[in-house]
Amino acid sequence: MQSKWQVLVLRGLLLNGTMRFKELQRSIGKISQRVLTDNLRALEDYGIVHREVFAEVPPRVEHSLTETGQSLRTVIDVIWTWGEEHKERLRLQDK
Repeated sequence: MQSKWQVLVLRGLLLNGTMRFKELQRSIGKISQRVLTDNLRALEDYGIVHREVFAEVPPRVEHSLTETGQSLRTVIDVIWTWGEEHKERLRLQDK
């Protein structure tokens, strides 16, 4: 993974399951449409995210994690736990 945004995309999909583009964008925060699109495409290329387009008017697009993406849950959980355990010390270092 080459972008901090990709971790946030993974977090959103791990916490919420299948999401539409705007839902995912809101869950991440200050990310532009272009940056989110680029990161979703990269994660699709890696086989981590599945994109499904529904033939409706207007078109509906949903993103979800593949089996490979779901397998990252334990890694993300460990990183989250480490961050929670060390956030106070890290916050003090930033000052």
